[in-house]
Amino acid sequence: MSSNDSIQKTLIVAFSLCIVCSVIVASAAVILKPAQEVNKTLDRKRNILAAAGMLDDSRGVEEQFAQVTTRVVDLRTGKFVDDVDPQEYDQRKAAKDPAASEPLTTEQDIAKIARREHYALVYLVEDAQGSIEKIILPIHGYGLWSTLYGFIALQSDGNTVAGLGFYEHGETPGLGGEVDNPRWKSIWPGKQVYRDGDAAIGLIKGAVDPASPNAAWQIDGLAGATLTARGVTNLVQFWLGKNGFEPFLNNLNSGEA
Repeated sequence: MSSNDSIQKTLIVAFSLCIVCSVIVASAAVILKPAQEVNKTLDRKRNILAAAGMLDDSRGVEEQFAQVTTRVVDLRTGKFVDDVDPQEYDQRKAAKDPAASEPLTTEQDIAKIARREHYALVYLVEDAQGSIEKIILPIHGYGLWSTLYGFIALQSDGNTVAGLGFYEHGETPGLGGEVDNPRWKSIWPGKQVYRDGDAAIGLIKGAVDPASPNAAWQIDGLAGATLTARGVTNLVQFWLGKNGFEPFLNNLNSGEA
C-alpha cells in the first residue's frame, strides 16, 4: 500500500483539483455569459447617450435609449440597409473579417485601422414628429498605445458636433488618457466638422484662440500627448470623411439615405 505522501497520490489529488476547478470556472462562464452580454449592451447604450449629452443618471438607461433608433448603413453606398440585423451585427468583428471589410490604402488609412467594415451601426435621435435631432456615429482609430473606441454625436445638420466620448482605450493616464476628462470633452459641442467640403475638425497644439478664424473647427490639444492628439484628429477626420460617414451624412441631408 502506498503512502499518503507518495508522489502518485499527490499528482492524483492535484489533477483532480484542477479538473474540479476547471469545471467550476467553465460552468460559471456559461451561466454568467447572458448577464455579461446584457451588461455589455447596457454599457454601450450608456456610452452612446453620454456622447450625445443625453445621459441622465436619475433615469434608467433603457428608458432613455427608447428615443434612439439603431440603423445599419452600408459605408460603400452611404445608404441604410434593412437586410442586416442591427441587434446581431458585430461591427468590430466585421472589421477583422476579409469577407465583411475592405483593406485601406496607406493614403486612406489615416486612422491606422487597416480595414474598414462594409456596414456600420448608426444611432438616430428623433423627435415626436420623426424628425432627426441627433446622429450618433461609432468611431475608432489608433492613438499612441492603443486603438481608441468611441462615439461622436452630431446635430441634425450633420455638421455641428453635439458631443464626443471614448469608452475604450489604453492611452497614458494624465496624458493621452485626458480624452476622458469631462472638461476637455465639453469643448466639442458646437464645433463644426466640414470646411470647403472636407472634414476639417481637429486638435491643435495648446488652447484655441476664440478670435481665430479657424476656431470653429479647432479643439484644444492634449498637453504632453502629441501622438494621442494626432490620433484623435485622424480618427475623427477619417470617420467623418469620404471613406467614413460623409457619404451617408450627405445622403441623409438630401433625403436619399
